[in-house]
Amino acid sequence: MPDDTSLDEFRLTSIAEVDGLLSRLLNAHALVTLSGPQGHHCTTMLRLVDRARGVVQLDAPRDIRSLQLLLEGGEVVAVSYLDSIKVQFDIDAAMLVGSGDDAVITARLPTVVYRFQRRAAFRVRPFASQSPLASFPHPALPDMQLRLRMLDISLTGVGLLLPANVPPIEPGVRIGHALLRLDDATELEVGLFIHHVTPLAPTGQGIRLGCELRADRQHERTLQLYINQTQKRQLALAANKA
Repeated sequence: MPDDTSLDEFRLTSIAEVDGLLSRLLNAHALVTLSGPQGHHCTTMLRLVDRARGVVQLDAPRDIRSLQLLLEGGEVVAVSYLDSIKVQFDIDAAMLVGSGDDAVITARLPTVVYRFQRRAAFRVRPFASQSPLASFPHPALPDMQLRLRMLDISLTGVGLLLPANVPPIEPGVRIGHALLRLDDATELEVGLFIHHVTPLAPTGQGIRLGCELRADRQHERTLQLYINQTQKRQLALAANKA
């Protein structure tokens, strides 16, 4: 990450803030995507944050060859997500230690972490009574038609629930055509780009797919109206309960 003063508001350098954010990623079992300048990448999770030793450990992916190519590139960047917040930091002095199920990636504990608000558009949780769904073929199994429940939506992104019994979908996948059914009167045809996947809980409830939305202007206006109406209804319900 360049030393750009425009990023000062996102940059965390205090020990307490860095440790706190890394610990949240660790405790949330958040997926971490490692990538390099040559395009090599892999997905892993934090296993250990050790301030005393000044190291972090991450699970080694099964594709060891891809990991080796990534580490040989010299520059490795880690990206993860906590809810709608993007977390990014450099992986320095990374190496593969051990083998098989005991293999881990060890690296120097980062001294700088960037915490970005992932999207500025207001995000709402659709009402479950409206049965909001996203429909599209599974990218790896075209004959399997998916109908995934919407967890949240904004003008620029949508969170989808992938059940635990459905074959996984990897980050970086593009869905050319998806149908979003927001309610009985609102359907949108959009493109999706899957930025990240996050386990909802260690209890096996499923996976949250964090997707970027790509829609034309007409559908953007329809989506904006839906978000505004949903927000007003949620505020009204909250006021009635107060």
